[in-house]
Amino acid sequence: MNPTPASSPGAARETDAVGEPTGNGPAVNPATGIAPAGQPLTQLGGSTEYLEHLEDGADRTAAGSERALRRRPLDHEEYHALVQDRMRDLDALEADGGARLAPGHGLVVALDVDGTILDMDGRVSERVMASVARLRAHEVPVVISTGRGIAAAMPVVRHLGLSTGWMVCANGAMTLRLDPDAPGGYEVVDSRTFDPRAAIETLHAAVPDGILAVEDPGVGFKVSRLFPDGELIEDQRVVTFDELVSRPVTRVVLRAPGMSVERFSQIVADSGLHSVEYAIGWTAWLDVAPEGVTKASALDALIARLGTDSAHVLAVGDGSNDVEMIEWAGAGVVMGSAPQWVRDRGDILTEPVWRDGCAAVLDALIERVRHP
Repeated sequence: MNPTPASSPGAARETDAVGEPTGNGPAVNPATGIAPAGQPLTQLGGSTEYLEHLEDGADRTAAGSERALRRRPLDHEEYHALVQDRMRDLDALEADGGARLAPGHGLVVALDVDGTILDMDGRVSERVMASVARLRAHEVPVVISTGRGIAAAMPVVRHLGLSTGWMVCANGAMTLRLDPDAPGGYEVVDSRTFDPRAAIETLHAAVPDGILAVEDPGVGFKVSRLFPDGELIEDQRVVTFDELVSRPVTRVVLRAPGMSVERFSQIVADSGLHSVEYAIGWTAWLDVAPEGVTKASALDALIARLGTDSAHVLAVGDGSNDVEMIEWAGAGVVMGSAPQWVRDRGDILTEPVWRDGCAAVLDALIERVRHP
């Protein structure tokens, strides 16, 4: 189906089609220089929908007829106990035939960003910062593996002090070599694109009122109309349908504000979308990637460069776009805030981001050097 101009994405905003990029995303955290993720993470951090997923990852208390979530960070003794628990998990994986996961043994660590190392306010805890620094001191490659595009991901790696090394962006569509001497601090070493026309036409037919976007790497997004305020981190520019489909892209995004994620998921499943990879977030938000492209596929190509294998990778994530990475890695770690079906795919379940679940796993790796 080829939409007519009257019904095509962007037709209602024809006067904005050649407008200047608009930055209406979430406010940058002044302490970190990082913008928290937009709608998916905002919903993840505070909505009733999200809190219902938290069965084991946090304490709940009753207050009349309501339940309150206590997002209290762990004290020193609690955190130390958590690290010990993660050490036992790693020992159990090794005893069950897994590779030795410790610095000095070909180890690579792959980390998701939003909901894993970055909280809903755009903060990275001191424990995460310290554990990443300790791994780097042991010469362990720490690879940020994120659904964010380049513009939204670079502030994260800069804040972590990762000026060299590697990063996977756009759910595996782009792999970057971090280089402080390169323009922007990075070089794109691999970029996977696809013709977006079929996907955009299919999605527009399925959700006529949805917002469609294609990523413009390093710049932002071209959109059929502006996303609601606070939802899209990168700059966005309203364009015509013809421009949306005019060239190969790394990613297509569909957003249906106001639609339940359950109905959205069903519509997408029934749409006939094929020959692509896709992941649905915590809200009615869909990321579409080239066929066969996931975080896992990008990491698999990267570790070949690094001279190791997936058995020696520890990967940490919390979302549907992390599942392939979690299943592929020798040790797949799932954050306690993840939905149950994602938890079921991992080898290790750790605490949510606000209780430093990721940091505890990283520190457990380091402790294995001291306690072989």
